[in-house]
Amino acid sequence: MLASLLPDAAVAVEAFEDDPSAVLFPEEAALLARAVDKRRREFTTARICAHRALAGLGLPPAPILPGDRGAPRWPAGVVGSITHCAGYRAAAVAFTGQLRTIGIDAEPNEPNPKGVTAQITVPAEEGWLATLTETRPTVRWDRLLFSAKESVYKAWFPLAQRWLGFEDAALTIDPGTVLAGPAAAVPARGTFTAKLLVTGPTLDGGELTGFDGHWLADRGLLLTAITVPHLDGTPTPPAPDAP
Repeated sequence: MLASLLPDAAVAVEAFEDDPSAVLFPEEAALLARAVDKRRREFTTARICAHRALAGLGLPPAPILPGDRGAPRWPAGVVGSITHCAGYRAAAVAFTGQLRTIGIDAEPNEPNPKGVTAQITVPAEEGWLATLTETRPTVRWDRLLFSAKESVYKAWFPLAQRWLGFEDAALTIDPGTVLAGPAAAVPARGTFTAKLLVTGPTLDGGELTGFDGHWLADRGLLLTAITVPHLDGTPTPPAPDAP
């Protein structure tokens, strides 16, 4: 699923269940010394996905430890992103010579918890969010907005090395094609754009002013992904017919 949202330069690995026999590097396992079972399972499987993604680049597995603000610290020459939610864990990586940054996020295709939507929405998003919620209810657009903003932050932080709040980007989501049927069973995909409302870092001699991303709703999940290549910053489109 995730690979269909990413360019060929990225390697994505995903898992829909946890392997109780999975073994972390000692440095990673030490981070879970006081973790509850749920946290141990999601962290472990997501890190195993990251190890396998590195192997997909031809690199040896290495411990992926948290750095600033919890962002994963990847081996030199690698950019990547990790996500997990109920029933899904994934990682995506690429060489820095091919992509500047990657941001991915996964969420259940369910409404946001009470109060969350008001906290993450800026005025420019209220119109399209209300319209899509009423006319295309098979996708939980409020949760998709949350996921897309999570991907924006994950793509932003390696470039800017500073915090970006939900209120610091205004998103527009292209509804794509949504078929009729139960919400949990409907596959749908589209794109989104994020306009930064704060000053962005300088890339290739110009200021970064936003991101473009892709989203997917399938198997009861919402996935979002952003990549930024070199040169003019135009995201490389995902490979057609990717699995």
